[in-house]
Amino acid sequence: MEARILEFAALLRKHGMRISPAESLDSLLALESTGLGTRETVKDVLRATMVKRTSDLPTFEEVFDLYFSNLGEAIRESGEQAAQALGTTLAEYQKLLEQLEELLKKRQEQPGTNELSELARALLRHDDGTLERRMREASETMRQGSGQSGKQEGQLGHAIGEQLRLGEIVRELEGFSDELEQLGADAETAAKIRELIKRRLADLADLIKRAARLEAARENPQPKDTTGLKSLGEKSFYYLTEDEIRKMKEAVTRLAQRLRHVVSIKRSRAKRGTFDLSRTLRHNTQFGGIPFDVQFDRRKKNRPQIVVLCDVSDSVRNVSRFMLQFVYSLQDLYSKVRSFIFVSDMGEVTKLFEDHDTNEAIELALRGDVINVFAHSDFGRAFKMFHRDHLPSINRRTTVIVLGDARNNYNLPHEWVLRDVQRKAKQVIWLNPENKTTWGFGDSEMDRYMAFCDVVEECRNLNQLYRVVDRLVLS
Repeated sequence: MEARILEFAALLRKHGMRISPAESLDSLLALESTGLGTRETVKDVLRATMVKRTSDLPTFEEVFDLYFSNLGEAIRESGEQAAQALGTTLAEYQKLLEQLEELLKKRQEQPGTNELSELARALLRHDDGTLERRMREASETMRQGSGQSGKQEGQLGHAIGEQLRLGEIVRELEGFSDELEQLGADAETAAKIRELIKRRLADLADLIKRAARLEAARENPQPKDTTGLKSLGEKSFYYLTEDEIRKMKEAVTRLAQRLRHVVSIKRSRAKRGTFDLSRTLRHNTQFGGIPFDVQFDRRKKNRPQIVVLCDVSDSVRNVSRFMLQFVYSLQDLYSKVRSFIFVSDMGEVTKLFEDHDTNEAIELALRGDVINVFAHSDFGRAFKMFHRDHLPSINRRTTVIVLGDARNNYNLPHEWVLRDVQRKAKQVIWLNPENKTTWGFGDSEMDRYMAFCDVVEECRNLNQLYRVVDRLVLS
């Protein structure tokens, strides 16, 4: 049982759940205390010890039902369903099985007749133990064979069917159906047995599909889209409902955690520095140039600073919300993060994030206490305020991110502010939530602003935001 629990934990990890070795051991200890009484008991214990986040519950439920597929119970249920399908009572069904057994004995007594295979007999006799054993053996043999990795459910089902010799079983049972009258069965009994054989072959096909589904989950883990975010990935921020915004917040947090983990791994690998060829050759002259003692460049790179300027007018408020959440979820990757929001005025909200939880700080920032969020957009005026009050804080370690649609209501754009910012900053990135085809038309000043940006990207849905931030963090 221990091996199965550890394998189950590994399967959950393949499906995106975070389960440590210590948590796997906790599960074993908990099961030792509660016992294996029922399937539901085991499920409750594993859920309690392995699931840490509500969002992982659907994944756990699906993988548990796949892995602990309870094949024996499914086999027993198939017998009851066969009786129902024939429209007989259990007593009548039992009598039919007894008649079937007599016909099998008569067939075996006939000279020159080959005995039905073990699996064919198990199907007809409802030998649940043999049927379950053969199904598990077929899955295990297929799993140990080569070339199974990457196969889809249909291919795996075909491979399990080959292990069971499904084609031979079908031919055997069809041949037996043709012999029923010759063996002495009356027309009514023969018709019921033929219907039973048809049903049992269908049951076998269903069991193979069940086994293939589990093997597909083992080989090709596909984390389930439990929140519906896959379908929302391409939906414009402009049209998100409140419920969809809540789902997006969770996705933003998950991605930030993934990126933070990737960056921490990169940093841990880079602690010793990069290989320094010149220093290595100079240092090893005493050994005749043989590099016994490899030298590394141990100079530490300073962590960058981030300044975010977020347009929070009605048209782009959703994407601003997600961008602020991203940045502050990743703030431990930067030496300093400063955030500003604007419509026609510019206001700093950095302290809100220092004093409150990220989500609460975002709500406070967008409520209207810092600036008038209901004013008409005036990028030029807001930029001039930033230039006057905050330009000295920009240096060569600063990445400035501007998020806005550049719709300026025909006010003066004052693009020279971005020119001065770009001269002082490491880079200026502009993320525009409008389609590129609309940039520069009407009251859009995007064509003026982009001349003083190092990176300009369309960012109007979750998938685009993922790509932009991924590139920002991992570059």
